[in-house]
Amino acid sequence: MKHGKKYVDSEKLIDRSKYYDSAEAVELCVKTATAKFDETVEVHVKMGVDGRHADQQVRGAIVLPNGTGKTIRVLAICKGDAAKDAQEAGADFIGAEEMVQKIQGGWMDFDVLITTPDMMGMVGRLGKILGPRGLMPNPKAGTVTREIGKAINEAKAGKIEYRLDKSNIIHCVIGRASFGAQKLQENFDALMGAIVKAKPAAAKGQYIRSCVIATTMGPGVRLNVNRFGA
Repeated sequence: MKHGKKYVDSEKLIDRSKYYDSAEAVELCVKTATAKFDETVEVHVKMGVDGRHADQQVRGAIVLPNGTGKTIRVLAICKGDAAKDAQEAGADFIGAEEMVQKIQGGWMDFDVLITTPDMMGMVGRLGKILGPRGLMPNPKAGTVTREIGKAINEAKAGKIEYRLDKSNIIHCVIGRASFGAQKLQENFDALMGAIVKAKPAAAKGQYIRSCVIATTMGPGVRLNVNRFGA
């Protein structure tokens, strides 16, 4: 794949033979964010587990100290008092059966779906639609809860979910280049701390195998994972 001049120039700032500490890596990401828009900063963590086994799953959620820099559109599928709580908390869309039907019809104009336990029988029908997009509500992520108002506030504040993909890699956004190195570092530390804490008891060998941080349009920076002690 041929890259543009900006990418090539950015790549020259990175030593491909080196594994950087997180502070240096974040600084480099900010420096290499040369696009005309405010680039997203992403972390990609290769895990030493096998997600095909239930006892080796790594999944959870965390509110980043400085948010993600993205305006989050929240859909709350609930009824009764929960719907009132959702409205007070500032959910962008609220409903029940009609929202399920809307999604079945192709509507996907939301970033987070939060629901209550009593609605999961209905929401479960959307698994084939929501699952591949990472939008299926889950109790571990706090998106299936009776405290729906709290969950909405957390989502709006920058709560992110981390989970393994089919290659046992976790992909997460930790902010935007405009945040600057310090805020990105704080978000990175919070995310990695949560991942380390979520280590399954069944995990054997090296838990975190590699970690790369990159902006939307920039080259990846490899990190030294020894500091995580996992």
